[in-house]
Amino acid sequence: VVTPNTPAILPPAPKDAPANRLGLAEWMTMREHPLTARVEVNRLWQIFFGIGLVATPADFGAQGQFPSHPDLLDWLAVDFMDHNWDVKRMIKMIVTSATYCQSSDTGSRQLAPTQGATAGLSSSAEVSGATGSASADFLTRDPQNRLLARGPRFRLPAEFIRDESLKVSGLMVDRLGGPSVNPYTPGNLWREISHYGSTPATSQTFEQDHGEKLYRRSLYTYWKRTVPPPNMVVFDAPSREICTMFRAPTTTPLQALVLLNDPQFVEAARAFAERTLQQPGDDNSRLRWAFEECTSRKPTSEEIAILDKSLTRERTRYKNDESGAEKYLATGESLRDTSIPAPEHAAWSQVTALILNLSETVTRN
Repeated sequence: VVTPNTPAILPPAPKDAPANRLGLAEWMTMREHPLTARVEVNRLWQIFFGIGLVATPADFGAQGQFPSHPDLLDWLAVDFMDHNWDVKRMIKMIVTSATYCQSSDTGSRQLAPTQGATAGLSSSAEVSGATGSASADFLTRDPQNRLLARGPRFRLPAEFIRDESLKVSGLMVDRLGGPSVNPYTPGNLWREISHYGSTPATSQTFEQDHGEKLYRRSLYTYWKRTVPPPNMVVFDAPSREICTMFRAPTTTPLQALVLLNDPQFVEAARAFAERTLQQPGDDNSRLRWAFEECTSRKPTSEEIAILDKSLTRERTRYKNDESGAEKYLATGESLRDTSIPAPEHAAWSQVTALILNLSETVTRN
C-alpha cells in the first residue's frame, strides 16, 4: 500500500496534517521546512537586484550555486516567516534598504538615507566591504557585483519597458481587471504558425483590439504560446511553454529597432511629445522635463546640447517634408492634437523617441 508522504531527507509533515494538497501546503510552509521561505525571498531579491542571493533560483540543491550571502538569506527567510509571509512588507524592506539604494555608478557610491533599512540588509553592504566608492580594483575582482558593493543595474523586463512607454506618454489605461487584450502585432503571424485548415479559425486569425484595449498594461496582453507578442519576445520575454525562473537578458539591434519603429512605441513617442509641448518654458526647459520624466534624473548640459541639436535637425527635416510628418504622426489609433503644427509635432516626437530609446530609460540604474 502506497500512501502520501514527504521525502525522508526533509523534515516530516506535521502529524495532524491531512494527506492532501492542504497538508502539502502546511508542510511546505512550516518553520522547520528549510526551503520554501528561502526560495521565495531569493526570487524577490532577484526581481530587484537582477540576480538572486542564490544565482540558480530553480536549484537550491547540490547542483546549484552556493549563496553569495548565506547568513543574509537565512535572516530574510526567518524575518519573512516571522511576519506572516507578508510579501509587500518584504518588498518595502528590500527597496528601502541601504544596500538597494546604492548608486549603480561605478565611479562613486551613494547611500540614500532611508528609514526602512534594516540591520540585516545594512549588514550585507558591510560584509561586502562596500564602505567607499567602487574602485577599479574592486570592479575587476567583482564584475558581477555579487558582493553588493554598488547598486544593481540591469535592463528592465519586456513588460516593464512597454508599460513605461505607455505611462510616460499618458496613454496607459491603468484600470484593474478585465479580459485579455490584443494590442498591435505585425502581420498575421497566427495564421503563419497554425496548421491552416485543420485548426479552429479562432486560433488561426489574429484580431487586433481597438480603443482603450490597445493601452492596457502588458499584464493583460493575450498570450499565444506558439506566437508570443514579438515586441516582448525581442526583450527576452519567455514563451510560457515551460516555467521560467530567470530571464537571461540579451542586447541586440532588434531591441532598438522595436523601440524606434514598433507602432506601440512610435505612438507613445507622439503622445509623449504632446505632453512635453504642454510644459511651460522654452525648448531647453521642455527637453529637461522630458529627459527627467524618463530617466528620473536631471540631464547634463552636454546631454541637453545633443537633444537640442537633434530637435533642430528634425525641425529642418520636417519643415521640408510636411507630408512625411503627417504620415509619421498617423501611426497609432489615438487622436493627436491637431493644434500642434505637424512638422513641429513630428520633430518633437523624434526627440522623445530618442529619449525613450536611451539605455538609461530601459535600464534599472
